[in-house]
Amino acid sequence: QVQLVESGGGLVQPGGSLRLSCVASGFTFSAYTMSWHRQAPGKERELVADISIFGSITNYADSVKGRFTISRDNGKNTVYLQMNSLDSEDTAVYYCNAKNSLGTKDYWGQGTQVTVSS
Repeated sequence: QVQLVESGGGLVQPGGSLRLSCVASGFTFSAYTMSWHRQAPGKERELVADISIFGSITNYADSVKGRFTISRDNGKNTVYLQMNSLDSEDTAVYYCNAKNSLGTKDYWGQGTQVTVSS
């Protein structure tokens, strides 16, 4: 059974930091590109960052470049999103995604809420 379980969300003040984690099971984690997406109220889901199979290639949305860092630990079947200098525009539900190289398998976590507010 495939599972992606996110954690680490919560309430943080503007300028603060959070680290999201996503633990995967039920598939060969090291063979999947991993990514984080987010969806704010009333908005479409958007890609935040992705990371290649061995972690050598990362991509970021312009809105988070220089503030967020995606990383992965294939030995722990876990992908992380370090978020610094958070502001209210980062408030959203954050989702973890796994996709194989052919794009034929695409898995989502249940999401974790991040709220940036004073």
